[in-house]
Amino acid sequence: MGTPSALDYSTDNCTIGRAMAIFGERWTFVVIREIFNGVRRFDDMRTRTAIPRQVLSNRLQLLVEQGIVHKVPYRLPGARERSEYRLTAKGFDLYPVLIAIAAWGDRYLADPEGPPVEFVHAGCGEQMQVALSCAAGHQVDGPRAVVPQPGPGAHQRD
Repeated sequence: MGTPSALDYSTDNCTIGRAMAIFGERWTFVVIREIFNGVRRFDDMRTRTAIPRQVLSNRLQLLVEQGIVHKVPYRLPGARERSEYRLTAKGFDLYPVLIAIAAWGDRYLADPEGPPVEFVHAGCGEQMQVALSCAAGHQVDGPRAVVPQPGPGAHQRD
């Protein structure tokens, strides 16, 4: 077995590393989960998740800065103006990632009675599945059928 070809390329511009700089902190995907579930207001998120106030504030600020969510002002009668957090197109593109994380958690981390939430197709009620397919539309049987190779942005290591 030879040396992996990945060792020939730099990881300085790795998009996985860049994504994890945004999503790698525990609470970030919890916040995204809440927004996908329709919980869009700061106080509702705090109540439901028990995320510390400053952590939640920081996570929401990061998601706004990254263009994943945007603020929409609202005002309850007699109260000051506040913001709801809504997903942008960039944020909605995370739904398959959320489903994949949930599927992995359901398989390996759920309580004996099963997962607390199921994601189902609104059209037929069947559970959602994450599947790999190539650009030609072929279903991929599993991770061993996928081969990483240098992309157009790959840089040779010095």
